[in-house]
Amino acid sequence: MDCFQRLEALVDSADINGIEEANTLLRRFKGRSQVLTAAIDEFMLDFKTLVFVVESGEQGFRKSLGKLARARLSKLQHLVNVAA
Repeated sequence: MDCFQRLEALVDSADINGIEEANTLLRRFKGRSQVLTAAIDEFMLDFKTLVFVVESGEQGFRKSLGKLARARLSKLQHLVNVAA
């Protein structure tokens, strides 16, 4: 499975265990550029927020936070492809 497909699956599941897996998947891209590292940090912040909201039972926010995390992931994927 492609790294970004797996990250999308993690966003869909929004499970606490997915945070470490996402960090592991993205670790290889960190440091390539300041812009890419910032995009990874932005995605991870949104993803952690999504997981927190889901874990705390606030399902009403799940759709909008999931959309935000997917938008950040799309930006990140674009930057990785450009940097490659």
